[in-house]
Amino acid sequence: MSDFVAALGLVLVIEGLLWAASPMMATRLLQAAAEMSEQVLRFCGLAAIGLGVLIVWLVRG
Repeated sequence: MSDFVAALGLVLVIEGLLWAASPMMATRLLQAAAEMSEQVLRFCGLAAIGLGVLIVWLVRG
C-alpha cells in the first residue's frame, strides 16, 4: 500500500510540475485532448497503462 501512495505522490509531483512550469502549455494540452475523439483518448489511456505496468514490472522485477 505504501508503494501505491508513493506512486500517487509522484504522479501529483509530475502533474504539478507541468502546471507550475508552463501553465499555457498545460492549457493547450487540455484543449487538444478535448478535441480528440473518445476512441483516441481511450487508446492513449490504455497505452499509458500498459507502459506503466511494463515499467513497474521491469523495475520491481
